[in-house]
Parts: sequence; structure tokens; C-alpha cells
Amino acid sequence: MLNDATILLVEDNPDDIKLTLRAFKQNNISNDIVVVHDGQEALDYLFAEDHCQPEKGMPALVLLDLKLPKVDGHEVLQRIREDEQTKFLPVVILTSSSEEKDLVRSYEKGCNSYIQKPVDFGQFVEAVRQLGMYWVVLNKRPQSTESNTL
Repeated sequence: MLNDATILLVEDNPDDIKLTLRAFKQNNISNDIVVVHDGQEALDYLFAEDHCQPEKGMPALVLLDLKLPKVDGHEVLQRIREDEQTKFLPVVILTSSSEEKDLVRSYEKGCNSYIQKPVDFGQFVEAVRQLGMYWVVLNKRPQSTESNTL
């Protein structure tokens, strides 16, 4: 286990969910991974709009697809950045989109990283290993916004 941090995976494609979970397992990343299947579920999870507030607090990392039903990934990202409790939450866009407009818009809205899903499973496993190592183990982030006021 890397640590006890939770990872929130926001993905609607069942095959991509299976591949991502398999890649985490192959890399011995045994953190709790919460999977939600659309943008509204992600917002409900993060903001307790549907009384789904996570018992362990906020996740350490959000892996966010862009093309989602109900609420798209860009809107989810915008809501995360607008809220005081989540504005520093690391959000990595993990998408199959290679469109420049999606890349630019994601950074404009405040994503921490943008990763295009590799087609090759071996490359995907390596990308997930690096994601887990950096964002869950090495990266330091503020635990609350209250202690970060100027």
C-alpha cells in the first residue's frame, strides 16, 4: 500500500474502469479506489449533495475523465476549483481525448495534469504507476485551506 489515501476515479466506460483498476493492482497500488460513473456522482461524492460524503474525508487524488454523462469533466473540475474545501485537491485529467481544445480548457479550469490514455496496456500500466507514485506518495498538498491564508 502506498498509504491510506483514497483515489477517486471518475469514469463512465466499464472497460476503462477495469483497465485502470487492473493497472493499479499490477503496480501494487492498494489504496482505496472509489469509482463513480458520471460527473453528478463525482459532485455528490465530493460535496455530499446526495449524502454520499466519504467517511475518510476528501480523496488524495481525483482521476477525471472529460466525456461524462450528466455533468462533463470540465464542469466537475470547475466546481472543484470554486469550492474552498476542494480547491487544492489534485485533479488529473485521464482521458482518451487528444483534442487541443480539451487540453487547453482543462488547464484553464485548473487541472494539475492532463494525461491522454495510452492505447497500449503496457504504457497505461506504466502511466498509472507514475501517477500513483507522484500524486499519492510524493506530492505534498495542504490539508485544509484555513491554514493557508496569507
